[in-house]
Amino acid sequence: MLEDDFGREVSGVRVSLTDRCNFDCVYCHNEGLGDTRGPMDPQDDEMSADDVVRFLEVVSEFGVQKVKFTGGEPMLRGDLEEIIERTPDSMEVSLTTNGTFLPGRAEDLRAAGLERVNVSQDALDPEAFAEITQSGAYERVIEGVEAALDAGLDPVKLNMVVFEHTAGYVEGMVDHVAANPGLQLQLIEYMPELTGHPEWNIDIQRVHGWLEETADRVETREMHNRRRYYVGEGMVEIVDPVENPNFCANCHRVRVTHEGYLKGCLNRNDDLRSMGEMTREEIRETFRETVANRVPFYGEYMIREDGEWVVNDEYVDAPITHS
Repeated sequence: MLEDDFGREVSGVRVSLTDRCNFDCVYCHNEGLGDTRGPMDPQDDEMSADDVVRFLEVVSEFGVQKVKFTGGEPMLRGDLEEIIERTPDSMEVSLTTNGTFLPGRAEDLRAAGLERVNVSQDALDPEAFAEITQSGAYERVIEGVEAALDAGLDPVKLNMVVFEHTAGYVEGMVDHVAANPGLQLQLIEYMPELTGHPEWNIDIQRVHGWLEETADRVETREMHNRRRYYVGEGMVEIVDPVENPNFCANCHRVRVTHEGYLKGCLNRNDDLRSMGEMTREEIRETFRETVANRVPFYGEYMIREDGEWVVNDEYVDAPITHS
């Protein structure tokens, strides 16, 4: 398994299969690339199934154990089942989706080898959901979650971005997963550095505090030193990367854009490395270079001084400000 200069092994990859999406979520950062969505039809710049599988076969040689397929909306790819079926058997396969295409496909995805699914669901209120996603697909998403559970893709993890538009729905979502076996909730801190609108930010520590008081028990997950809150039948996690050095220090993933660029960090686009014509040796070399150049970077956490990466004390010691 390859390791960067900060001792972080790369055990997983996130592969974006498309930047197309049938939603228009107001907080979308498209895997850190910004709002790059184009036409809904398949595009020439998307990696083919062969490209994706070749990449996964090569990185499996380096001990990569997990792959998460993302987008855009990855289920806009009609060959998604083929890609999953051809993924090396040594890899755990998961998917992040808005859920609208799961009805009618969840069973085939499970049969192809999909093991876990994250479904974006930012509210239980259809009107609020429509405002956030700019879609009228609320009922379809609910059906998608049920289809995933019926297909055995449990637990289904619901992704909810927490910001001004959704903060009032957190309690209801926690109650929802607490009452429904098979569901988990992942509350994702809003990242204004990637999406703009800093005025939408809220203090995520208040959510941590409320969950501490509400949960039946609390555990700490090794990855990112992240807390897990168990409430009723459900489990709730908070993904809080902003001003959180543990998030970067425990990151074990690299990313691949839909165009086939390796990306060492969500928050960096100055380190994109093309896999060229996608020969196996090119992929090996590019993967080695990407891992070697990985740096805990979130915000301005690490800076260059005399050619070396050092912790930016001014950033770390700066007062935390929230709107």
